[in-house]
Amino acid sequence: MTANLGLPDRLIRAIIGLALFLLPLLNVPTIWSSATLAYGSMAIGLILVLTALFRFCPLYRIFGISTCKL
Repeated sequence: MTANLGLPDRLIRAIIGLALFLLPLLNVPTIWSSATLAYGSMAIGLILVLTALFRFCPLYRIFGISTCKL
């Protein structure tokens, strides 16, 4: 796995991912009162956080995108 995420991309993914993962737990706003939306949001948030941690995005690889400076 070659890193294809740069630092700004990683930070944005981590912040948005943590928000999508934690906000349904707090039920803020009440849009996440539906269990389906809450679990979906948490799954997407977890994926974003994991891609930020591993510095690798499979979709970027498929489309040939890299924000990582070599």
